[in-house]
Amino acid sequence: MNKIPFSLLILVMAIGCSLQPAFVPRDFSKVIVEEVYDSTFSENIRAIEVFEDDHLAYATASGKVLKLDDEQKTTSLYSPNTIENDSTTTNFRSLAVLTDGTVFAMTIASPAKLYKITIGSGGQPITKIVYQEAHEKVFYDSMAFWNDEEGIVMGDPTANCLSVIITRNGGESWSKLPCNQLPLAAEGEAAFAASDTNIAIVDDHTWLFSGGKRSRVFYSPDKGKTWVVFKTPIIQGKGTQGIYSGDFYDAQHGIVIGGDYTQSEGNVANKAITADGGKTWNLVSDGEGPGYKSCVQYVPNRKAKEIVAVGFTGISYSKDGGQHWKELSKEGFYTIRFLNDSVAYAAGKNRVAKLTFR
Repeated sequence: MNKIPFSLLILVMAIGCSLQPAFVPRDFSKVIVEEVYDSTFSENIRAIEVFEDDHLAYATASGKVLKLDDEQKTTSLYSPNTIENDSTTTNFRSLAVLTDGTVFAMTIASPAKLYKITIGSGGQPITKIVYQEAHEKVFYDSMAFWNDEEGIVMGDPTANCLSVIITRNGGESWSKLPCNQLPLAAEGEAAFAASDTNIAIVDDHTWLFSGGKRSRVFYSPDKGKTWVVFKTPIIQGKGTQGIYSGDFYDAQHGIVIGGDYTQSEGNVANKAITADGGKTWNLVSDGEGPGYKSCVQYVPNRKAKEIVAVGFTGISYSKDGGQHWKELSKEGFYTIRFLNDSVAYAAGKNRVAKLTFR
């Protein structure tokens, strides 16, 4: 076998690297808001997922799960009382969509119910409950999947640890982790079901974000099999304070945001970033930039530089990894998901909108 000379190999590698597109900084100056769903009655929407290129699923606090296709046609996947003998009020705050279009939606309070929604051969939604939990303290906040077989839902403690349920079989069955497999929760530590972003996943890495009297980051390197917990400098100590949302761009770079929704202008100790996978966190734009926000997301393919945060207080944008921010709009939303590096969908009170950043 002929061996490639080492010098030639270095040259080939250098040429390959030079062909990679260079990162070009940019600066959004406005956002165009196009309504795609406008409810005629009071209806909070805090769970939204983009899938199949330009399709959208969203779940409402009034118990509906809907899908929006690429022609912006709305299809109802579930509405209250479509399941026989299901008379309880449904309030969805968590949502996930698999690659085959299967939808999972989780209610918040007792009895918590996790619904699996598939499309039958006749095109009609088929819904079944795959997990239930009754407890005076039960309250589930967020859901995400590592892949089409393995997923996780997290919520407030019912014992002395966060509530974490996991599936390893495509959502057909779910098991709650015992507290001896999780770090203990502090007194008054819980989470906020504000935007379905209390969980961040990158490959096998998983982060859970808590808030309240203690606000920390729970980390698993192996899809929920083992866990450690890290402190954060985010404002905490009251039940309304702490991390409301977090995101990771890759296994090292992440951001958390929150504050106190009852004092929405407060921008001290409400934004922090990590560059070591969540082990340590540093405040950014402390005392400057946006106050309370309920959702933060990295703009895809922008090297962890561009970030958008939304809340009922408006839409804010950073082009430098969270160090500085600008307000792009006073339009209020609870949650946001990106379709690409310039277009996102956002949901809020009575509305879902398509956002185009320019």
